[in-house]
Amino acid sequence: MTGNTTILSHHQAFDVEGDVVSHTDNASKCFDDDGRLKRTGSVWTASSHIITAVIGSGVLSLAWAIAQLGWIAGPAVMILFSLVTIYTSSFLADCYRSGDINSGKRNYTYMDAVRSILGGANVTLCGIFQYLNLFGIVIGYTIAASISMTAIKRSNCFHKSGHKNPCHMSSNQYMIMFGVIEIFLSQIPDFDQIWWLSSVAAVMSFTYSIIGLALGIAKVAENGIIKGSLTGISIGAVSETQKIWKTFQALGDIAFAYSYAVVLIEIQDTLKSPPSEAKSMKKATKISIAVTTTFYMLCGCMGYAAFGDAAPGNLLTGFGFYNPFWLIDIANAAIVVHLVGAYQVFAQPIFAFVEKTATQRWPNIDKEFKIEIPCLPPYKLNLFRLVWRTVFVILTTVISMLLPFFNDIVGVIGALGFWPLTVYFPVEMYISQKKIPKWSNRWICLQIFSGACLVVSVVAAVGSIAGVLLDLKNYKPFQSNI
Repeated sequence: MTGNTTILSHHQAFDVEGDVVSHTDNASKCFDDDGRLKRTGSVWTASSHIITAVIGSGVLSLAWAIAQLGWIAGPAVMILFSLVTIYTSSFLADCYRSGDINSGKRNYTYMDAVRSILGGANVTLCGIFQYLNLFGIVIGYTIAASISMTAIKRSNCFHKSGHKNPCHMSSNQYMIMFGVIEIFLSQIPDFDQIWWLSSVAAVMSFTYSIIGLALGIAKVAENGIIKGSLTGISIGAVSETQKIWKTFQALGDIAFAYSYAVVLIEIQDTLKSPPSEAKSMKKATKISIAVTTTFYMLCGCMGYAAFGDAAPGNLLTGFGFYNPFWLIDIANAAIVVHLVGAYQVFAQPIFAFVEKTATQRWPNIDKEFKIEIPCLPPYKLNLFRLVWRTVFVILTTVISMLLPFFNDIVGVIGALGFWPLTVYFPVEMYISQKKIPKWSNRWICLQIFSGACLVVSVVAAVGSIAGVLLDLKNYKPFQSNI
């Protein structure tokens, strides 16, 4: 996941079960064939949802990723990931309906599609990868938000001291502050129904992305030259082993920036028909990924052109930019506001899954107590929800404090989600839907493609984990400053 968030329609992203409350009057012109209200989405609304979902905090590490790969491989890898995303998204689009592409049973979420088309152990595997991915994302968001809070304070410190003071400070207090905010927000029932969250997230992510791009362009103009090399950071500046690990990690960072497969089917569920939802979705995917790739190219390449091999891991907090300090503060404040809400959107499916499982085992655990609040509707307090969600936020905060390495964590999350969620399940569902015979030429080609993407995911994961281990050598948990 890139970091941005969309809340679509009236059901929660990554719905665990995909339960549907159907209307009985299917014949009415107000309802679709499944009894839900007529969908009104078009190619353009779907494109905007995808762009909003994709462009997010992942854009901040792209200059660093291109610095590891160089001017040839960096843009080439980015284009390759965009083509893979378009290709596998077309498979997923065909899985929105089971059976007939125009009249088959609708699948409202990614999990629904896996359940109805593949079934069996694949559903469990899909759940494991989804929830691990979501867990990793909220840890990444905690790290990114705290680094941005620290960057605002450091930016003001640099401004006052004229860059003479290194302004080292710990991000731990900001992680704790972020965690406290999330503990309160996690107690809001039906958080996914807060419709304005998607709009705020979109505005904030475009704000800091555009500021990052503008600062990169200004820096290149100031330098008067385009920095960087054809092959990226040279051996000498880093060891041969480090060059390999960082190259692998860069793949994970780019994969993280492109991953949105898990919300694709939910976006598709907003589309009207005819034409078929699959046809509209494929067109929307091509438009949105073209726009996103152009934007990523501009941000990543301008960041690399501005700083060359010294491109920071996070474009807005690595302090390649010092001035105008107020603009950098605005960009980092936008990141924090975006990630405060984004954390909740990606934590909600984990909350829903654990609470549903607990309720099935212990039916009385969902007992609620009404607490009267002056001038507001009464708050329904659930003790299990209070304790479990608080423990979850504390756990993610402590892990973030132990491993506050934005680039490495982004690489791990990107690697973890890329092959299973973007490639493997879409390919397997497509093979099942189209009844492609085993060992046929097409089947073999698809398996080779899936295998190649698995290799990319594995090397990206290995590189990112190596990065974490390398950073841990010089880091003292709960003590080190940045």
